[in-house]
This record gives sequence, C-alpha cells and structure tokens, in this order.
Amino acid sequence: MPQFRYCLNASTIATTPILKQIEVAASAGYEAIELWHDHIDTHLEAGGTLAEIRKAIDDSGLKIPTTIYLAGWFQPAGVEHDVAISEVRRRLEQAAAVGAEFSIAGPPPGIADRELGARHYAELLELGKSYGVKPAFEYLGFVDDINTIDDAIDIIERSGHPDATIVIDPFHCWRGGGSAASIRKLQARQIAISHFNDAPAAPPAETQHDSDRVLPGDGAIDLRFYCDQLTAIGYDGYLSLELFRQDLWDRDPLEVTKLGLQKMKDVVER
Repeated sequence: MPQFRYCLNASTIATTPILKQIEVAASAGYEAIELWHDHIDTHLEAGGTLAEIRKAIDDSGLKIPTTIYLAGWFQPAGVEHDVAISEVRRRLEQAAAVGAEFSIAGPPPGIADRELGARHYAELLELGKSYGVKPAFEYLGFVDDINTIDDAIDIIERSGHPDATIVIDPFHCWRGGGSAASIRKLQARQIAISHFNDAPAAPPAETQHDSDRVLPGDGAIDLRFYCDQLTAIGYDGYLSLELFRQDLWDRDPLEVTKLGLQKMKDVVER
C-alpha cells in the first residue's frame, strides 16, 4: 500500500491563531498544513504580514499543499464575475506568498451551469499559472448539484484543461450520496489532496453538516474502503484531517492535533 502523507487542515483548530496553527501542526508530527484565507486575513487585519506566515512555515519545515478557498467564480457572468475574479486574484496572491501548490475552488450552492462553470474553471487554471498556484476543484456534499466525485469529474473533463484536479473527501461522499468507488475513475495526478474525516450514523447523512464530522474511526464511513480506492490508483499524497467541531476548538490544539494524527494512523496503518 502506498504510504500516505499526513496533513492538518487548519479548520480542525480554527480558533487558534494562524502562526500557532503552524507551530502546533509541526509539533504534533504532521508533514503539512492547509491554511484558510479567512485566517490569513485575520492575521493581516491584526497588523501581521504574509512574510511572517511564510517564515513560520519555512521554520517549521511544513509543506502547504493548499489554501482554502476560492468562491463565487463558477457561474456568474459580467460584472459579478469580474468582482469574484478580483477576489480570486487576491487570494491566489496570498497562496503564492505562503508557498501553496494548490488553492481550493468550490462549486456554487444551487443548480450549476456546468458548461459555464467548466469554462470558468479552465480560465481559473490559466489565471493560476501567473501566480504559480493551481486551483483545485472541490465537490461539496451539501450543495444542490455538484456533490459527488462523479460530478467533479464531469467538471474537470468538460474544462478540457490538462492541469485540472479535484479535492476528494469521505464526508462529502457520505453527505452527497456518491460512492468512494468513483475514485477509481481518476488518475492519482488528478487528485490535488484528500481531506480525511468520518461521520456518525445518525442523524441521516442527507441532513448532516460540517459540524457533524467526527474523528476518523469514530463514525460510520468505511474509511478502509476509501483508502483502498486511493491505493488502487497509486495515490500517495496527503490525507488531511478536516473537522469543524466546537468541542475540538475548545480543547488544547496540540492535544487535538496529536489525537487526530493518531486516529488517522489507526485507520490507515492498522
């Protein structure tokens, strides 16, 4: 089985200041951390700089596989699209400054105009080249339309762009009703990153939200099957612990990140 690498999504310790997030992830033993633009902006608004964040990353030895997230670009046209792209540019500039390889680009909340969105995604990838950052497309289980791996594959295929990639996530498979078996339709290079988490058996999957996610192994998702699909296509990239739980935010972040890393290893390496 390929050796997955372990990453922390900063959502898991979202109430911790960003420089401390980086310190904690390194101390807990992760190889990488995904950073949120909202957290970057909070640091900047408090008088901090992007250079401080980059120095903290460089000093920690962590990689930054992605920043999160690029929104509003998918299907508005005209002035509304121009405004969205202006914000996308700002965030891509941040992503480049902190050394990210990818920046995650999300789908619209409602019914999607797939042809327009795919065309805009191809344009987004071209825009990313000017910053040295690759936008990666993410499906979301709780949106109306693009909520499965197959939906995301449809968008990247329609885009026709050779650099198109997707972000995969067991919770979004669970929530959106799509099968993790669809991972086998992908090549490993088409996966920018895999988020990693679990979900409870109740309430019903179709009513769950981000805050319902639980630590790997504590829920009802067949994470061994999920990992087996990744192994089958030769994926050996990051599994990134992504949770949104107030009870975890209220705890010591180092304790939480160490526990999360052990939970991932218990699932993946047992």
